[in-house]
Amino acid sequence: MFKKILIANRGEIACRVIRTAQKMGIKTVAVYSDADARSPHVKMADEAVHIGPSPAGESYLIADKIIAACKETGAEAVHPGYGFLSERTSFAQQLDDNDIAFIGPPINAIAAMGDKIESKKLAEKAGVSVVPGHIGEIDDTEHAVRISSEIGYPVMMKASAGGGGKGMRLAWNEKDVREGFEATKREGLASFGDDRVFIEKFIEQPRHIEIQVLGDKHGNVIYLGERECSIQRRHQKVVEEAPSPFVDPEMRKKMGEQAVALSQAVGYYSAGTVELIVGADKSFYFLEMNTRLQVEHPVTEYITGLDLVEQMIRVAYGEKLPLTQDEVKLTGWAVENRVYAEDPYRGFLPSTGRLVKYRPPEAEEGIRVDDGVAEGGEVSIFYDPMIAKLITYGETRIEAIDRQIDALNRFELVGPGHNIDFLSALMQHERFREGNITTNFIAEEYPDGFQGAPASDELLCNLAAVGAFAATAHADRARRVDSQLGKRLDPPSEWQVKIGDKIMDVSISEEEIIVDGTEVDLSAEYTPGDSLILAEVAGKPLSVKIAKTANGFALNTHGATHKARVLPAHVAQHAVHMIEKIPPDLSKFLLCPMPGLLVALHVGEGETVVEGQPLAVVEAMKMENILRAEKNGVVKSVNAAQGDSLAVDAVILELE
Repeated sequence: MFKKILIANRGEIACRVIRTAQKMGIKTVAVYSDADARSPHVKMADEAVHIGPSPAGESYLIADKIIAACKETGAEAVHPGYGFLSERTSFAQQLDDNDIAFIGPPINAIAAMGDKIESKKLAEKAGVSVVPGHIGEIDDTEHAVRISSEIGYPVMMKASAGGGGKGMRLAWNEKDVREGFEATKREGLASFGDDRVFIEKFIEQPRHIEIQVLGDKHGNVIYLGERECSIQRRHQKVVEEAPSPFVDPEMRKKMGEQAVALSQAVGYYSAGTVELIVGADKSFYFLEMNTRLQVEHPVTEYITGLDLVEQMIRVAYGEKLPLTQDEVKLTGWAVENRVYAEDPYRGFLPSTGRLVKYRPPEAEEGIRVDDGVAEGGEVSIFYDPMIAKLITYGETRIEAIDRQIDALNRFELVGPGHNIDFLSALMQHERFREGNITTNFIAEEYPDGFQGAPASDELLCNLAAVGAFAATAHADRARRVDSQLGKRLDPPSEWQVKIGDKIMDVSISEEEIIVDGTEVDLSAEYTPGDSLILAEVAGKPLSVKIAKTANGFALNTHGATHKARVLPAHVAQHAVHMIEKIPPDLSKFLLCPMPGLLVALHVGEGETVVEGQPLAVVEAMKMENILRAEKNGVVKSVNAAQGDSLAVDAVILELE
């Protein structure tokens, strides 16, 4: 077995590979950029080598630096993780030229399947059904418009070397193609070093289902069931699960055998994923093959009991697979949520900043957290915004989903904006729980954006009890302060709690808590200053993140933050006299929606603009965002210039 391997990646995947290598008794080498100097993967590894500045194009994407690090440390093999150099044939070839093992598939398979254009040609030749589209190269925007018209809208424009949802744009009409084609090329070049784009028909109401394959160097290839990855946002996966609620055993066998046949056609070994687009009639089409480990691999590991990273290492060393297809057993259900540094309340725009507090739920039976960050660390603009992956397991699908809700309630994250509330809302959504999902789910169910998960009257009642309980604890502490004048007062026992428009009367005694005349069987411990309450209501867990406000608490649970005004009953009657602060009108300002780089400014002072007109383009975390005029007007002043790095809510321009 290898004695030392280098992980040519960062973040959670680097940590993931290191953990398996340590379990196998293999020494590890981490590489890091300036931005990652204090990252967890650097500390976890036995050795670490600095490879350059923060931008990936000057560090992680430079193959020569990776090879130099191998020679410096004596690493015998490289695990590429996913993204970066994982599907670049030139990198695998350079490793081979330097007698360094590549923990991944053969070079010819990467070349054949890693390139989306070439893989489709190969699939067609092998008799595999593919989505209608233009497989050849596209010359320019006008050529792209002609092709799109011939295929028929809607169409999907994809960077040939893209992956992970990057370099993809949906076009519903000619305007979308003209606006998005060049941007897709730029994204492909910036993220993958390849600006080729192909166009294919976009199948409406589709499911995204993928087959995990695993092969060795002895000609054995097996499939390890499927993963449902239909919950997507901006064509990037948000929720994954295994198995799929849509796939029956017969369908699984057909898809699996087709995936294996395709893999064998290119002599594939190591872990890989064949991605399929699936129609409501259970027809399926080859989409692409990712010749690497997938972000969502933990759900497959849960239901199969296999460590895929370990298998990749053993295959690279020349070992045979430890099982045959007949021995593959799928047990239980696993769900993975991707915790992103993005703000769902601001259109899911990327967010950056310091992780002031980062306390994921503790790993326990049925709960797994894969991350590569630590409290006090920085989420920068240079890399993907994923902070962590939360994976839960259950004997049934609903059990795994409910475990997700409970774990998300306990996931404490303060600093950059994050999508934990949104993930919890997804887990509670009846349509998701029924398994009635497509890749359009988020767009269909949240057409006006996300404003927090709706709360039932029962939940609001329970939160009122929690708020009054916490207020009583604060009042009790206040009365114990030394050197107070007069007689020590007892804490109030009668409270009024207002959450949204709902006003509830709460009575607290040593024996019971009454909310609007109904007893709430609450069991909880709380000390003023705690940020998380682990409570039980009628024997069921209720975890609530809590923060003190001027007149109560901010209570976060089940996908929303509820501002609870908690006042003693005798004080609450005067609350009607409080003046509400009206927020200022910002409609005449174009504000930067996220920290990023102003890559284009289309208008100048004095120009007339119309509603919907593109005004500026801001880039952050490998994604371009077109900012449009929300109303007609004239540009009064311009406050930023092309090339400026802008903070969130920075004023770009003002309209008269």
